[in-house]
Amino acid sequence: MSGVDRLGWRRKFGVIAPSTNTIVQPEFDMMRVPGVTSHYGRIFIPDGRIATDEGMENLLVQIRANMDACVESLMTMQPDYMVMGMSAETFWDGVEGNRQFVKQIQDLTGGLGVATGAEACERALKLYGAKKIGVITPYTPIGDANVRKFFTELGFEVGKIKGLCVNSAVEIAQVSEQTLREAIIEVNDDDVDAIVQCGTNLCMTELADEAERWLGKPVIAINAATWWMALRDNGIDDKLHGYGSLLRDH
Repeated sequence: MSGVDRLGWRRKFGVIAPSTNTIVQPEFDMMRVPGVTSHYGRIFIPDGRIATDEGMENLLVQIRANMDACVESLMTMQPDYMVMGMSAETFWDGVEGNRQFVKQIQDLTGGLGVATGAEACERALKLYGAKKIGVITPYTPIGDANVRKFFTELGFEVGKIKGLCVNSAVEIAQVSEQTLREAIIEVNDDDVDAIVQCGTNLCMTELADEAERWLGKPVIAINAATWWMALRDNGIDDKLHGYGSLLRDH
């Protein structure tokens, strides 16, 4: 039998996420549009401790070791496009690191398109014409340094970075709205054109939408940006309200 998927008749997305991540799936689900379905593969993360730079590096080791099996499993449902439900790996080692990561996924999938948080943020910032940015992450200094490297290599001026140094990958999802609100205020300066939030397990998509109204400038939540990139790459132009100006206006 051949035909069109009954629910994913426009596109089926294969989403790669760490086993420790409990935010990216429900946030992507909130932003669903008719005819597009998301199907999740989980990268096994047996040790989610990330309170130190060594812990962050160990997390990346686990992701790299278990990535192929996750993608191979996802390919059995015949996705049309791949979406990265994690961001640290896509920023690591700057622009070239993201490029190599995309190549790895395309080699495993026979050349499928890939949305990464890093590239999605790049596209969004260029769309807004931003020059100077503030950044919020759940990371330790080594993670923040890689985020700074990525954006600096693209020509953006990176002002303040607020790294929350969360103890474990699971605990990222427990960061309160108040903590995130304070972080937004901390990295915002008058000369900052946009604020970027990294870390797909931080629950910030709806808060970013609110913050844009407080600040009068773009606040780019990484899950919203990645979802936006995935939709637009596939010719899906549906506009969504409540998740930031990127999905609403662009």
